[in-house]
Amino acid sequence: MKNESDGEKAKRVAEIVRRLRKQFPDARTSLAYRTPFELLVATILSAQCTDERVNKVTQALFRKYPQPADFAKADIDELEGMIRSTGFFHAKAKSIQGCYAALVRDHAGEVPREIEAMVKLPGVGRKTANVVLGSALGIASGIVVDTHVKRVAGRLGLTREEDPEKIEADLMALVPKADWIVFSHMLIHHGRRTCMARKPACLACVLKEICPAAGKV
Repeated sequence: MKNESDGEKAKRVAEIVRRLRKQFPDARTSLAYRTPFELLVATILSAQCTDERVNKVTQALFRKYPQPADFAKADIDELEGMIRSTGFFHAKAKSIQGCYAALVRDHAGEVPREIEAMVKLPGVGRKTANVVLGSALGIASGIVVDTHVKRVAGRLGLTREEDPEKIEADLMALVPKADWIVFSHMLIHHGRRTCMARKPACLACVLKEICPAAGKV
C-alpha cells in the first residue's frame, strides 16, 4: 500500500497471516520424509524440480537406502541413476554423499540444529537449511524464500528486493518469529493455488482487499 507506515504494515501483515491461516490451516511442506536427514535429501533434490517429482523419486530412494550411512556407501553411478529425473543429478548426488560425510565428521551423524552449521554442509544454502530446521525440527531459523514466496511477497508489497537473502531479511523484520515457519508454507500454498505467476486468481483471493497488486498483474 502507498505511503504505508510501519505500524500500518505490521497490522496488514498480521491480517495476511490471519487470513492465510484460515485458508491453509494445515500448511506444511509438500516433501515426504520421516527423519531430518530424509528431508535434507529431499530438499536438495527439490532444487529446480517439483515436489511431486521428488516424492516419487524418494519413495524408491529411501527404500534402497533406508539409513543415512547407506548413502555414503552407495555406488555414485547407481545413486545418480535413481535421482536422474530430478535434474542436475551429478551435483545433487555429490551433495547428498558430501552432506552425510560432513554430518559424521562434524556432527556425530546428526543433522545440526543451528543454521550456521547447516549452511556449511555441501549443497546446503539458507533455503534448504530453513526448510529442514523449520519442518523437521521445529526451529524458526529464518523464512524459506522460494520462487512462490518471492513472487507473492513482492505482490503483497512486503519487499522490493530480488535477492532471496534480502527478501528473507525483509520478511523476518515484518513477520513475528512465531509465524516464520508457517508463513513460508502458507505463501507457497497461496502461490501455487491462487497467486500464480501467470493469471493469478485475484477475484478469488482471500487477500484481495489488502494486496496492492490485486487486479493489476
